[in-house]
Amino acid sequence: MLEAVARFYDRRQVGDVGAMGFRRSTELANLLPCLDRLLDEGMIVPGETRFLDMGCADGRVNVFLSYLVQQSVGIELDDWILDDAMPLQNELERTLAQQRLPLPPGNVHLFVGDSTDEGLHQRVQKETGIPFEAFDLYYTYLTMQEEFADQIARKAGKGAIFAVYGLERIQPRFPGLSLRTPNRALNGVLALYEKM
Repeated sequence: MLEAVARFYDRRQVGDVGAMGFRRSTELANLLPCLDRLLDEGMIVPGETRFLDMGCADGRVNVFLSYLVQQSVGIELDDWILDDAMPLQNELERTLAQQRLPLPPGNVHLFVGDSTDEGLHQRVQKETGIPFEAFDLYYTYLTMQEEFADQIARKAGKGAIFAVYGLERIQPRFPGLSLRTPNRALNGVLALYEKM
């Protein structure tokens, strides 16, 4: 099922070139092999983990992880990028239904705004019941990793995981966070940090 979701979104990949090149998005086929470690080490606990994508673009990672987590919340700064989320998810659901595969469980919540804005996090809490500090897994595609790492180090609960997609051998260190992938990013793309 997750492979089918990955194939669907990866065929609609936004890359580094062209008019929309700055809209790079996670290649889910690269993220999929990372899930084994996240699950094996309890960084994702099926049905319990609360996930926050701090730059969710079209919501693809939120939908992908929605099958594994309790709540999948995404925040995107640009509303016109987030406009792609529902049409894509509707098309995905039609595709999955044709293949007789389970549809996303309906636990995805997407918001337009700045992931560093306290007011937005109050709105997220009001609508989902989850305050910023109660998320277990935070995620970003390389963008604003320093700012998000600082926010997580200051506000997240101890043991929370910050996953940064797009890193390989050179993985920055962030105060207050411990690098869980010291030698190389998982599958060459995902660096993991833990709130100390």
